Amino acid sequence: MAKHYLELIAWQKAMLMVTYVYETTQSFPNDEKFGLVSHIRRSAVSVPSNIAEGQARNTTGEFIQFLGIARGSTAELTTQLLIAANLG
Repeated sequence: MAKHYLELIAWQKAMLMVTYVYETTQSFPNDEKFGLVSHIRRSAVSVPSNIAEGQARNTTGEFIQFLGIARGSTAELTTQLLIAANLG
């Protein structure tokens, strides 16, 4: 097992995803700044944050729990991006 969350490939990829999400949402309409953009960004940030927090916990069970939360945030993000795509 990785000694630190920085070594986890899932965390590394999630960090790249956050960068992509921030870059992509910069081009969204200004009237979505406090709506959909805010939700999308929070969901994206939640993924690597929960991976890191879970890995830093004391037990494997806690880590698994936080991975589940990160997975839920990924589903939330996917849904929000689909809504954005539907709205053009």
